[in-house]
Amino acid sequence: MSSPTVFITGAAAGIGRSTALKFARSGYLVGAYDIDETGLASLNKAITSTGGRVVTGILDVTDPKQWEERLKEFDAEANGRLDVLINNAGILVAGRFEEMPIEVHKRQIDINFNGVVYGTLAAFPYLKATRGAQVINLCSASAIYGQPELVTYGATKFAVRGVTEALDLEWAEYDISVKAMWPLFVQTAMTQGVSTGTTNSLGIKLTAEDVSQAIFDATRPSKRLYHKVHFPVGIQSKALSLGSRFSPAWLTREVNRRLSHK
Repeated sequence: MSSPTVFITGAAAGIGRSTALKFARSGYLVGAYDIDETGLASLNKAITSTGGRVVTGILDVTDPKQWEERLKEFDAEANGRLDVLINNAGILVAGRFEEMPIEVHKRQIDINFNGVVYGTLAAFPYLKATRGAQVINLCSASAIYGQPELVTYGATKFAVRGVTEALDLEWAEYDISVKAMWPLFVQTAMTQGVSTGTTNSLGIKLTAEDVSQAIFDATRPSKRLYHKVHFPVGIQSKALSLGSRFSPAWLTREVNRRLSHK
């Protein structure tokens, strides 16, 4: 049998890089894609120097044509397998909604949401051809309740949540499961310099390794009696997710208002 395979976007740094290294150490053929050519070269060296296998390529997730090209190239190396697609590429820009240029709002929507739609759609034929294939979408605890100063970022993650839930139901007939990871703020370049009411209240405590381990664990065979779609990452995210599930709407709003100092 050919090796299991994983295709990861935003793989040059942070969560994507850590995830690529983790899957490579577990015997996966890793497809690592990003717009950062230097970061990809470094990742390639890190994987191959320890005997791992990796295919790298430049991918702007907002370009559907590039998705088709990179997936076709990866498929040629993967012997027709795509076990796991990880939609990790994303950006976060914090600030007051009305003070952000329209281009900043649009770029967050294009990368964080449209990129997931384009990529998942382009990957469908390869996922369908692989028994037990999985899609892992990087969502966020910001999708639990809308966060001031993270309005558009949070909205894109609400949209990713919706895509995940709907496709997990729709694609079950093809034996494809679709899952969402829910970290809070993570210590990566994406959160450097970010200061909002919520980050000041809760801090930025998760590491890229925390999230990559959670991603890897989510793809493992499960003994659960129920099918799990959402995977909160870290104690804080788990607490917020659990609280929102059982608290009345007014209380969830009040908790978020206090956390964001509004």
